[in-house]
Formats: sequence, structure tokens, C-alpha cells
Amino acid sequence: MSESLSTDLNFFQVKKGIISWLFSLDHKRIGLMYLYAIISFFLVGVTLGLLMRLELIAPGETIMKAKTYNQTFTLHGVIMIFLFIIPSIPAIFGNFFLPIMLGTDDVALPKLNLLSWWLYVIGALFALSTLVFGDGPADTGWTFYAPYSVQTNTNVTMSVMAAFILGFSSILTGLNFIVTIHRLRAPGMGWFQMPLFAWSLYATSWIQLLATPIIGITLLMIVAERAFGVGLFDPAIGGDPILYQHLFWIYSHPAVYIMALPAMGIISEIIPTFAKRSIFGYKAIAYSSMAIAFVGYFVWGHHMFTSGMSGSARIIFSVLTFMVAIPTAIKVFNWVATMYKGSIDLQPPMLYAMAFIFQFMIGGLTGLVLAALAADIHLHDTYFVVGHFHYVMFGGTGFAMFGGMHYWFPKIWGRMYNIKIAKFAFALLVLGFNMLYFPMLILGLMGMPRRYYDYLPQFTDLNVLSTVGSWILAIGLITMLVNLINGMRKGAPAGRNPWGSISLEWQTKSPPPLENFDKQPELNEGGPYNYKN
Repeated sequence: MSESLSTDLNFFQVKKGIISWLFSLDHKRIGLMYLYAIISFFLVGVTLGLLMRLELIAPGETIMKAKTYNQTFTLHGVIMIFLFIIPSIPAIFGNFFLPIMLGTDDVALPKLNLLSWWLYVIGALFALSTLVFGDGPADTGWTFYAPYSVQTNTNVTMSVMAAFILGFSSILTGLNFIVTIHRLRAPGMGWFQMPLFAWSLYATSWIQLLATPIIGITLLMIVAERAFGVGLFDPAIGGDPILYQHLFWIYSHPAVYIMALPAMGIISEIIPTFAKRSIFGYKAIAYSSMAIAFVGYFVWGHHMFTSGMSGSARIIFSVLTFMVAIPTAIKVFNWVATMYKGSIDLQPPMLYAMAFIFQFMIGGLTGLVLAALAADIHLHDTYFVVGHFHYVMFGGTGFAMFGGMHYWFPKIWGRMYNIKIAKFAFALLVLGFNMLYFPMLILGLMGMPRRYYDYLPQFTDLNVLSTVGSWILAIGLITMLVNLINGMRKGAPAGRNPWGSISLEWQTKSPPPLENFDKQPELNEGGPYNYKN
């Protein structure tokens, strides 16, 4: 690649054609391929969620039978967890922006990066193929709890193999980011000159690397039990179903932080930019990311308070769960302190960041309610858990991802979306989201169990409110995506730095050239957030 070609053309222009994308080693193209795939699967998951809410608009059977409902919420869960939330921010924005934020030209292992994308696509095809092969999608729920997952005739084997393959994609991405952060930082960039988004990806990558193999082995054990009758989890043939729960949650609770930590990294980028202030407590936020990753390994038992464990184990897991709230609270305090006396500009990315803080706080505080032993006995397996989980994952990570899409949009495409429409879509999303999920918290307190396709008449009004909220949320999503697509196609030119940010990715052209920078980037004195205030 000649010097003039690599600097004069942006990464969209260097090579054209579908093959040049599918086999590209450029981290930016791989990040965008993840974006297009992940948003596509997200829309499939949203459609399944809308069908579930339509079934629950009234007591009794409305549009589907019980087994179909079970299969629908299982596929919804598998798609949203394994194909959307876990890979979304690291695979899209981590791939695209981590090398640029570090001042380098690519990730450390580009071929491994491409392999991770192909594994993601293969795993996704396995998940969707359950719709047409065998007796249909699994009806076990996304947790695949034994012994039912061993005994059901639905296509559990292909579903767990999909999750297994997607786990390999996650491991390779984490490995790549760890090596990139250790080896490819720009000259003069020490650990505490890194952007906080890079810190969040670093903490996340260690979880991906260390925790994901556990779920991979566990899912293979399910396949072995179904195929060969090995007595691992099914008590009818000498297995232990509680063992499965331990193995599953040893991965799946740290996986919550695979989903949440990168989202917190995005918020740590957006708030100083739109408050025009240096981030408050940079080192505290960086260390809290590592603390969340570390403590998160030891709290899986809070999912199993009603499954049968000793009283002392329950107390230990409860205390550890409350401890995870401390580094999370440190982040929230520092974000709010950063905004204090700032010149806050309420552009769409900042609106999503503020919605993240509000909704993630509701998710976190309801999590503490579930961590309390006595409260969990009443609330376990009710709609309170569903509401809590969606406030953390969608109200938190989902909104942070939308904020990241609006924040980095002009850098990726060199164009700007319609700001007014973006704010209108944001208002619809906040209204629809809270109408959809807040009633679930109340329904859980009233005792409505989750995963049922029918319910008692006293739960009707709140279920109707929740279903109407799902429609408003869907309209907001469509409005947001149409606005962004129009911005990609015919938005006004955005320039290098429309938000006035000072981190490294805004020093290069929009869209970036193939090798990211046309000259060596200059590190900001005093760190990546020094706004001279």
C-alpha cells in the first residue's frame, strides 16, 4: 500500500466489493461487519419480544400456545444474550476504536480478529437453524437448565452448540484486545494515559478469556448427556442438576460484566466530552473496572439462593454481591461529579448517557433487593427478576450502545444524522422502555411468576401497560435506526471533531484512513480528558 493511497483514501474507499469486506483484516471493516450483523439479530430478537408481549396482553391463549411461547422466549434470550448484548460493544466499538484510541494502526492479531467474526457468523447460523431443523427451537429458556434440557425433544443440541461457537469468538476477541493494549499503545502512552473505554475493554477481555471456557465445557457436557446418556446432570441417570447451575452461573454472572463494563466505558467517554470537563476520579474509574471484573467471579451463587445451599454459603454470596455495588457506585459518583458545574451540551449521545445512569441505577438497586436473602425468597423466578435484568442489560448496556452509535457516528461515516429526530427517537425509547419494564417490577412484587404464557386476572392491567410500552419502544427503535441510516447515506459532512472532544480518535480524518492516522498522533498533556478546567 503506497503512502499516498493509505492517507488520501478512507477505509471505505481502499478496496470495494463484498469479498474485500468478508476477508478484510482491517479492524474498522471487521467492526462494521459486526455492527451490521449484530443490529440484524437484535431486530430479530426485538420481533420475538414483541410477539411475547402480544401473547401477554390478556389472560389465556391469544396468539400462541404454551410450547410455542417457551420456544419464543428461549430463542429471544439466546439471540439477545449471545448474539447481541455480550458481543455488541466490544466487537463493534472495541474493534473499530481501540487501536485508534491507542494511536496504532490495527489490533495485534488481525487474522485472529477476522476468525472471531467468522465464528460469530457460524454460531449465529447454528442458533437460527433451530427454526427449521428437528423439532424446533429449544424450549428450555436461555439458561438451558438440566435436567429438562437433557430430556426435551426440541433442538437443544444445536442451540448449545451455537452458544459454544459464539463463546470461542468471544475468547478470541478478548485475547486480541489484551495483547493490543499491552503491546501497541502509542509511544508515551502509559497505563494511566489510556482512555477509560480502553480500560473497560481490558477488564472485560480478562473475563472473556478466563470465564468463557467454563460455559463452553458445560454446554459440551449437555450435548454429551443428550447424545450418549452420560449421567452428569440428570438425576434419573445419576447426575446432579445443581452442579449444572453452579457451572452455568460461574460463567454467566461474570458475563453480566462482559455486557456492562464496556457500556460503562462508553459513558466515561461521552460525559467529559459533553460536560467539557476533565473526568472526575480517572484512576478510581479505571481501578473500579478491574475491581468489578475481579469480584464478579465470586458472586454466582446469588442466582441459586432457592436451589439448595448451606446458610453460611448464602450469607457469603449475599455479602459478596453487595460488595460488587461499591465499585459500580464509584463510577456513578464520578460521572455525576464530572457533570457538576460543567458546560453540559444535551446532544443525543449525552441524553443516552444520562438515561443510562438513571436506568442502570434502577437495575442495580433492584439487584441489591434480589441479593438480600429474605427478599429473594419471595421475588425469585417472578417478573421482578425479568424487570431487573432488562433494566441492567437493555436500559443500561443497550442505551449505552445507542449512545456510542450516536457519539462515534460522525467519525465512522464522516456524516451527521438529524439531531432533532435523534432526540425525538430518544424520548420514545425512554418512554417505551420504562412503560414496558417498570410494570414488571410491580408484577413481581405482586407475585406473578416469569416464563408463564398465562396469568391470573389481577395481573391484567399492568401487562396491558407493559405491552403498549413495547409498541412505543419499537417505534422509537425504528425511528432511531431510520435516522441513522439516512445520516449514513445523505447526512451533512461532519468534519474531524464535531463534538470538540480531545481523545485520540478525533485527531484523525472522518472516516479514518486505512492505517488510522496520516501522522503520529499527539498525546494530550495531562491525560485523555484534560479540558483545562
